[in-house]
Amino acid sequence: MQYKIIFSDIDGTLLNRDRVLSPSTIETLKQVKEKLPVVLISARMPAAMRHLQRDLEIEDQPIISYNGGLILVNGQPVSSTEIPFATLAGLSEFNKKINCHLSLYHNDEWYVPQQDRWAAREEHNTQVSPKIKSNAEVLEKWKSESKSAHKIMAMGTEAEIDAIRDFLKEEYPDQLHLYRSKPTYLEIANKNISKFTAIQYLLDNHFNLTPQDCIAFGDNYNDVEMINGVGMGVAVSNARREVLEVANMVTDAGTEDGVATSLKKLFKL
Repeated sequence: MQYKIIFSDIDGTLLNRDRVLSPSTIETLKQVKEKLPVVLISARMPAAMRHLQRDLEIEDQPIISYNGGLILVNGQPVSSTEIPFATLAGLSEFNKKINCHLSLYHNDEWYVPQQDRWAAREEHNTQVSPKIKSNAEVLEKWKSESKSAHKIMAMGTEAEIDAIRDFLKEEYPDQLHLYRSKPTYLEIANKNISKFTAIQYLLDNHFNLTPQDCIAFGDNYNDVEMINGVGMGVAVSNARREVLEVANMVTDAGTEDGVATSLKKLFKL
């Protein structure tokens, strides 16, 4: 087998209907990790990925979090790309008019303005608990620490998300990636990064491999560049049309152990 490393998205790709790793997926990936490295790559924060690493016994491998905004090797940041602080402040000021939920993330910090249904849903999905602090208080704290957000998650009504999207596109047209995973969710990150740029960073600086050596699994808009750029890009059947169009292979749905199924075929397990 020519492939030398595996990168896998998590939500929509690797987890079952209960948003956990199925026994079949765990067993298959444990077999595969004896042959080549398995690296998790996600929009999630690191703390929401580590329990999955433990389940798969790959804690020794790097983590690519925030869609490439933060890369950890041996638990330490080796690459960090934040949203400009002035942009974060501008969004916070604009949001005072509509009061949409803005979750603010930096490394393993996750702040929510209040414990509402949006925070509760994310807490359930990621198995991480946020700290409650107003956006203004977080900005004051981060300004004193000379840092900003790796990710902003806007969650609200479709109209509120439309308003935030339009504001950001008009005010900061060349600064941000805006991933709308559903009508009520908008993930905001620095435009200079992507999952594929993070893969390239690790290949060049940690693994000494090329994109052609990689297998990658994904399902959503933020996976398109990654799936298109590696040697074997695999889309789960529930993937967005844009992902399916660039994939080398389409496997079963993420909730139906699609990643495990394709790995069994690729490695004849």
